[in-house]
Amino acid sequence: MDMERTRRQLRLIAETREIAEVLGVEVRLRGGWAMDFFLGGPTRDHEDVDWFAWSEDAPALTGALLASGYEPLPGPPAGQQLDFAKEGEEISFALLARDSDGLPVVAGGPWAGERWPRGVVEGSEGRIGELRCPVVSPGAQIEIKRMMPVWVPGRPRRAKDAEDIGRLEEALRSRGSRPA
Repeated sequence: MDMERTRRQLRLIAETREIAEVLGVEVRLRGGWAMDFFLGGPTRDHEDVDWFAWSEDAPALTGALLASGYEPLPGPPAGQQLDFAKEGEEISFALLARDSDGLPVVAGGPWAGERWPRGVVEGSEGRIGELRCPVVSPGAQIEIKRMMPVWVPGRPRRAKDAEDIGRLEEALRSRGSRPA
């Protein structure tokens, strides 16, 4: 594991969390780092840091990130996801909106209005060392990793996703919870 990169990404996670707290906006880790915070420590190298954020908070969050030295990156439609880089690391925010039932949905782009799995905004706070951060629920994380190749045709199933699913299911079993 590239520990220098891991420390840099953890520093950026802490910084992003602090920015969100100052703004009073909710951000929640998703992807591999959400798994690691749920498990309590880094399990593998990560290509990026993935978050969920509410679409109504995107302008304030963007302004604060830019003011803190984050650079915007091209990516999916701006109403769907915001992508940034800092210190050579990519950070993305999948944007959430609420449907008529109050459930989280994709905020923009070609999948606007599609529901995210239950637990996307119901997860707990994970921890690595002294750093605490809200994470998506393990069940939602498992469903997202299982379904992404179905939801996004042409996206291959990745070995790291299968390994992550296995880690999460084992952790849930060891904690007396039933895996998704």
